[in-house]
Amino acid sequence: MTNIFEYAMQMEKNGEDYYRQLARQTSNKGLQTILTTLADEEVKHYNVIERMQIKEPHMTETTILTDAKNIFVQIKESGESFDFDIEQTKLYKKAQDIEKQSRDFYTGKADEVTEEYQKEIFLILADEENKHYLLLDNIIEFVSRPEQWLENAEFFHLEDY
Repeated sequence: MTNIFEYAMQMEKNGEDYYRQLARQTSNKGLQTILTTLADEEVKHYNVIERMQIKEPHMTETTILTDAKNIFVQIKESGESFDFDIEQTKLYKKAQDIEKQSRDFYTGKADEVTEEYQKEIFLILADEENKHYLLLDNIIEFVSRPEQWLENAEFFHLEDY
């Protein structure tokens, strides 16, 4: 039977692969940057989980939401026109489902591990996956109606998190 660390590492690897695939499928440079950043985040999670099996690793929270906000500001200021198809929205919703499953997995596993540092890291990972979920929510909204989304004075909805 696969242990929870191996399972979690595979989950992060699958997430990384999926984000890299999505980044290749969009022509928008800003979204490519955000998706590549999400893939890189999954690599960081993988490495933390790998180290967590043998010693107490250190994990800091990321600035992905702030970074993504800056990218969306750049997209808005570029005046670029957008043409997204409905299939892209489905792909982002699938990614969002994956993030939700990951968050729930880490929250559940935090209750199962005996080492306090492992519990803390699983809870941090759950929080990080939730941030990814919220970021994907904004991406879905953006690709569904980019012009209206960018025109909205409060266009970026992640400031509260």
